[in-house]
Order: sequence, then structure tokens, then C-alpha cells
Amino acid sequence: MAPSAMNQWIRSLSDAQPVPYWLDDPGRPRPEPALTTSETCDLLVVGGGYSGLWTALIAKERDPQRDVMLVEGREVGWAASGRNGGFCAASLTHGLPNGLARWPDEIHKLQELGDRNLDAIEAAVARHSLDCDFERTGEIDVATEPYQAQELREWHEETARRGLAEGVEFLDADAVREQVDSPTFQAGLWDRRGVAMLHPAKLAWGLKRACVELGVRVYEHTPALTLKPYGPGMAVRTPYGRIRARQVALGTNIFPNLVRRVRSYTVPVYDYALMTEPLTAGQLDSIGWKNRQGLGDSANQFHYFRLSADNRILWGGYDAVYPYGGRVRAEYDDRPETYAKLAGHFFTCFPQLEGVRFSHAWGGAIDTCSRFSAFFGTAHQSKVAYAAGYTGLGVGATRFGAEVMLDLLSGERTERTELEMVRKKPLPFPPEPFAWTGIALTKWSLARADAQGGRRNLWLRTMDRLGLGFDS
Repeated sequence: MAPSAMNQWIRSLSDAQPVPYWLDDPGRPRPEPALTTSETCDLLVVGGGYSGLWTALIAKERDPQRDVMLVEGREVGWAASGRNGGFCAASLTHGLPNGLARWPDEIHKLQELGDRNLDAIEAAVARHSLDCDFERTGEIDVATEPYQAQELREWHEETARRGLAEGVEFLDADAVREQVDSPTFQAGLWDRRGVAMLHPAKLAWGLKRACVELGVRVYEHTPALTLKPYGPGMAVRTPYGRIRARQVALGTNIFPNLVRRVRSYTVPVYDYALMTEPLTAGQLDSIGWKNRQGLGDSANQFHYFRLSADNRILWGGYDAVYPYGGRVRAEYDDRPETYAKLAGHFFTCFPQLEGVRFSHAWGGAIDTCSRFSAFFGTAHQSKVAYAAGYTGLGVGATRFGAEVMLDLLSGERTERTELEMVRKKPLPFPPEPFAWTGIALTKWSLARADAQGGRRNLWLRTMDRLGLGFDS
């Protein structure tokens, strides 16, 4: 590329604030006070992201008399729930290919449960008047290389034969560019109903309001420090108080789980995104994005992009950065070298938007597990339940995970708890330096596959055979 083009792309970042666009909102609600006393409750939910919020809300909807508390270490929605791209997918398995590879005998049931879960989210948005810019526009998976276009066509034909392609349409180059015009697009699969776009932080804030209105006691700036058995229930210590609860649901995801044996199942992977300034009518016309679908490309190192309610473009993905030792630190949330790379990719995709500037640039940690979709379990004689490992598709799947945790705590057998996906766990990650070495080798191999027509080397083929599925 010409140095002048690179310099121009970098200049587009000169005014970008290193904070998540979604959280940079003057309407952001004030946090609830911290817990400063000793309390008791029927159910304590730890974590104020989607996982914890849905658990608290559904617990009260199932049993309005249940005394439910929720504690959050900082502010509701400040971590992954307020930093993601706002793609709310029906898939519970991090996409159909991953689900079909891992649970072929259950895939139709998993697809049905995922569709019902997304419908339930849409119903909750209406029922609780959650002002989160919910738009059920679907998503297009786009091919930017000839081999990807062929793979998308073959995948659509295969899923149609299996009865798994309802609502999904294959688009050739002309058809996909009729939807969104990029010179890089060569084909696409449009899932018309299986994904909604929303404002992620507003969803978290709305869920908090709905919880409070139903009687959930919410405490922010209240990290849960320890979890121990206490009589017939559990005791959780916080900086200024203590909570005794009959049952506990852990929705802490990437942060260290209070059940120590769970920690080896997840690692943090840092993801980054840019947000443009609002597009003018002419700029929008130049790319023809009339139906407002979310988009993602088909490479191993993929991008995801969508329009916000005020017609900005969010552009994220590609780099997935694992810090040695799996540490979660605030300084990892900002990575200028990735922002520069993303800006270059953006203008390659949409050269007609030359001159557009970015207003925000940010990152955050994703809780990744070795099967790329959530896992579940209980501890302390089933008085504690947990769910984690959503790997970036938690906007929708966390609601399903909340129902699983509540089912597990109830001790009842349900259609959810009978799933192999729920009953079995992924492989844990090895200790360092093996985890870092394996992840680094995998990233290198995926980039090499993208550059070589999708051909997977011996390392990736070995990972596939082991069921680690590094194809997401």
C-alpha cells in the first residue's frame, strides 16, 4: 500500500477517544450504592453483566417472592457487556459450524432453543421497555476471497440438505453488493432472522432497571472476594460487608471465578473495535446499507461491522490478543497498533468512505474456552451454579445460560439440563508457558491459512482432531 494512504488512515484516528462508544453516554445511569452491611437472601447473583442481570431478572420472573440480590465489582455493564459489537445472535454454539461439529445429534434442538431464546429476548425488550435500539435485521457472512465464496455456497447447500438453512439465503457477488456495496465482497450468506442489532450498554442498563423494578437488590462497586459454605447455604465476603445466601449464581465470566477449579477452563482474549463519526446521507448512499444488517467476513481473522442507531459504523475484530499468563488488566484495553491496522482494513473495505474519521477506539477481554461456546456447572453440593466461556457471542447466549444456571440450582431436569452441551465441559487450558505457546502457534497458523486459500496446516488439523475447533 502507498505510504500516503497509510498516513491518511492513521490520521482518521487522530480524534478517536480511547473509550467504548457505548459507555460514553451522558444518559448513563448512576451506579447503585455499595453494600456496607451484612445481608441475607435466597439467591445471590455475582456479576453485573448480561449473565448476572438475566439470571436475576428471570429468577424474579419465575418466582416474584424469591429474595434476589446482585453484586457487581464496578458498574453494571462496564466490561464485556458494554464493549461488544451489539450482535445479539440466536446461536448458542458460537455459530452453526461449531455446533454441528461438536453436537451433531443435538444440533436441531440447539438451533430450536437458540431461536426461542432470541424470541424471548425480543419479548423482554418489549415487556420491560428496554430502550436498547433493538433491530432484528439479521446478519450477512461475507466472502472476500474466491475460495471463501465457494465455501459459503457449499456450506449453504450442506445445511439446506440437513434442514438447517431456514431463513438463510445465499447471495452471489451482485446480490451481496446490492445489500452493502464493497469492492471486496464476493458472496454472502444472509441469516435474515437469527441475529438482532442492539446498543449493548443500553441493554445492560435497561436490564438493571428492570431488575430493580421487580425487587432485585442491586449493589455496585461491591466485588465478591470470597465464597465459602455457611450452614445450609453460602457466605460471600465483600469489602464492606457480608452476604449469606441459600444459593449463588456466578456470572463473572472472564474474571477469576470464585470456584477455583473453574478458572483453568477460560482464558482472556482481547478484542478491539473502532466507531466512526455519524455518516452523512451521501456517505450512506455510497455504500447502500439500506437494510441495516450486521456483517462479518469469512476469514479466520475476521472483522465484524454494523450500523449504530445514529448511522455510525462500528468496525471490530481481526486481532485477538492473548496476554501471557492470562492476566486481565486495564492497560490491555487500549492498543493503538491494532487501531491503525483496523483503520486500514476499514478503508480497504469501503474506499468510498475516504475522509471519514473515527470518534472512538477501544478494546476489552472476551472469556474464551476451548470449545468456543459456554459451559456450565455446579459446586458446593449444587448450592452454587456458574456459566462461562461465551467467546464473544454472549449478548444472546447469556440469557440461555441464565436459565441453565437457575435450572441447575432448582435441581430439576429440564430440556436444557439434559443437553450434552450442558452436561459436559470443554478441555481446560494447560498452564504457562504451554497455553501461550499453543495460542500463539494457533494464531500464526490461522493467519497463514487465510493467506493460503484457507488451507489448514498440520497444527490446525491436529487441533481439529482433538476437538479444539480453532476455526472460528
